Amino acid sequence: MSQKNREGKRSARERLREQREKDRARNKRKRTMGAVGAVVAVLAVAAGVGMFASNATKDSGKSGSSVEPPRGAVGKGRMVIETGKSAKPGRPAPSTLNVYEDFRCPGCKQFEDVFRTALHDLQDIGRLKVRYHLVTIIDGNMGGIGSLHSANAAACAQDAGKFRAYHDVLYKHQPDETRDTYANKNRLIKLAGTVPGLDTPAFRSCVKDGRHNGWVKKSSDSFNHSGFASTPTVLLNGKSIYGKPDKPLSPNKLKRMVAAAARG
Repeated sequence: MSQKNREGKRSARERLREQREKDRARNKRKRTMGAVGAVVAVLAVAAGVGMFASNATKDSGKSGSSVEPPRGAVGKGRMVIETGKSAKPGRPAPSTLNVYEDFRCPGCKQFEDVFRTALHDLQDIGRLKVRYHLVTIIDGNMGGIGSLHSANAAACAQDAGKFRAYHDVLYKHQPDETRDTYANKNRLIKLAGTVPGLDTPAFRSCVKDGRHNGWVKKSSDSFNHSGFASTPTVLLNGKSIYGKPDKPLSPNKLKRMVAAAARG
């Protein structure tokens, strides 16, 4: 083999070796950049998660996120608004009606329209106390926030000692189930103007700030875990008495049941 050919082959081997070294270096750089890119991507995702968690934390600090029961709320966790008076001083009403209601619920309006007068009569003579559990089931089913806002407004009315009157006004003016009219806080304040003495700066502030939103949400969550499936759910002395086709309830029948309980 000539010297020239040997040198040519050696040069070719050297060029091949140099090219392999360059390829290895380039591949190493790619792997390094890939690893850096992966780290950047992970950090970016982590930053996104951090922002989401931070926003959630900020939201939880907004007005209404804390559980602030309205004045005079009773029961476990003070989750119930009770209306009615004692039969005699120091003597509680002999019967208790627990009512689970949503101010957007058409069935609840039907119950209230039919039984309102009877409930008032029985409460006013001290035979019945009514315990209201406020629920937001329609917000979940139909979308919107009207159930929440109206329930908060009712709790604000309870603060002012005007719950029963405002409760009745909300049902008398209930919008169509598909319309989230009660999401409008100004509408709720306007309706308060029909209840003497309710539309005050304190009431307006309570409604606008959503002071009892957290309490309403907790009340509704309790309902969701109660085993009851719909509103209205009506219990007289612990027994379900409403919504059974084979045992329809009427105002007169309710009065007879309460009278029987009073007799013992």
